[in-house]
Amino acid sequence: MVIDKKIKDSNMNLKEKLEKIKLVLTDNDGVLTDTGVYYSEKGEEFKRYSIRDGMGVERLKKHAGIETVIITGEKSGSVRARAKKLNIEEYYLGVKHKTEILPEVLKKNNITPENIAFIGDDVNDLEIMKQVGFTASPSDGMD
Repeated sequence: MVIDKKIKDSNMNLKEKLEKIKLVLTDNDGVLTDTGVYYSEKGEEFKRYSIRDGMGVERLKKHAGIETVIITGEKSGSVRARAKKLNIEEYYLGVKHKTEILPEVLKKNNITPENIAFIGDDVNDLEIMKQVGFTASPSDGMD
């Protein structure tokens, strides 16, 4: 049946794409956090991170040798703390146009765009999503 062949071909293309992935490049807010921001009386900002995401980062590195890199438009100290906790050595803060940092990520990791899986959740992630090998978004990401 034609539909079965299309599904099979689609699954094969997905498998081929995923086999090329060597690095996960991820946004922070809305991907590694729950999109909420908490403020203290003094104006200090706090973010809530998922333990499950942390476990995923650790398992990717341990079992598949895939490193994770964080890239975010924010300059939050919580990103540094979370990266340290997860042994993520490479992260970029305050990056408003994420495509501008892509050449540096590629060179530093000796990879090509097709070796990157990008996870983003907002319209400012669309341009970089067009330039990498595989993309994903949380279920509540922007349409």
